[in-house]
Amino acid sequence: MDRYTLNRQIEEHPDAKLKDLVVQMLYDDIISLKIPPGTRLNVNQLAAALGISRTPVSEAVGSLAEMGFVVNPPDQQGSFVLDLSLPDMISLYQVRDAIESEAAYLCAYNAEDETIRELTRLADAFRDSVIMHDIRGMKDTDMPFHRMIIDFCGNTYLKRSYDQLVPYLTRYQASMLEFIARVSNDNNPWLASVRYNHTAVVSAIRMRLPEMAKQAMSQHIAESLNFTSLSGDQRDPFSSLK
Repeated sequence: MDRYTLNRQIEEHPDAKLKDLVVQMLYDDIISLKIPPGTRLNVNQLAAALGISRTPVSEAVGSLAEMGFVVNPPDQQGSFVLDLSLPDMISLYQVRDAIESEAAYLCAYNAEDETIRELTRLADAFRDSVIMHDIRGMKDTDMPFHRMIIDFCGNTYLKRSYDQLVPYLTRYQASMLEFIARVSNDNNPWLASVRYNHTAVVSAIRMRLPEMAKQAMSQHIAESLNFTSLSGDQRDPFSSLK
């Protein structure tokens, strides 16, 4: 969040309202964890950093609160970025499991050969990136793999439901990539499983085995949760991100 970035956004979107540009900038920084969970958003400081009045910043923070990414705790003064927590991740991933497992099931019926080839490429690249602890590689292949399964499952309502989850999933994905970046094979037993989950899903899709694809996706989501829960060395796994 700086004046240079805002000025560039204004040049690229001359007809956009200032508030909307600030919303997008804050949103991007929140879901990527550039603004850590639990951070207090000081409107005056943000306005000064951007070189604008506090009104569009205050309005932007209010819009993010309506979207669910900013909270105003009754026992604290000010607005805070929504925290990450394992209970919240579990609830989110329960919904994710329902949507993505069904999408994998349908994808085994509906995906064309070209789609399966691209899914295979993404799965292989993700596996290699995890092995090498290549955060950029993981980021470039993880969510696109899941997005492709949703997009080619053939069910519009599943797509719409998934779209509602994507911003929240993106935040937790960013945290998981941080966990992978700093653990070794020895101190988290679920890391080996995480490497090959995508491969298992796409293998079932390639073989046109819907039930196996559904089961593989459900297992992937469960093992991602297991990995995260053990990434805090017996502490809150998200505490180091705050």
